[in-house]
Amino acid sequence: MSTTTAVAPLTITDAETLVSAARAAAEAAGVAVSVTVLDAGGHLLAFRRDDRAVLISGETSTRKAYTALQLNAPTADLVDLVKPDGPFHSLPTALDRPLLFIAGGIPVHRDGRPIGAIGIGGGAPEQDHSFATAALAELG
Repeated sequence: MSTTTAVAPLTITDAETLVSAARAAAEAAGVAVSVTVLDAGGHLLAFRRDDRAVLISGETSTRKAYTALQLNAPTADLVDLVKPDGPFHSLPTALDRPLLFIAGGIPVHRDGRPIGAIGIGGGAPEQDHSFATAALAELG
């Protein structure tokens, strides 16, 4: 008989830590961003758009988080897979889901299991990825 150990879910406190850390990293770089944090079910836990962030960044941050969660991989690692010659080239249009294959989304793991995701929009893709990485480092 095998036993399953429960993994603590992503909490609102965790989500607020992620949002604050991502915003601090973006602010230090002089970039206005939107930050989305989803739980393991893809439900919104936290969202924040800086006043100066472009409006579409709210949508892109959410889609990046959703994509990272559903594929359990950083969106930065998926970009080449959806190019015309990539193995998943039809995935962005195959599903009626808000997938976005641009760097800035990263799954959140606890004890090796996915418990949610963070998505950042508003900066260059590499910047958004670095802000999400900095936020995860704060979560510990």
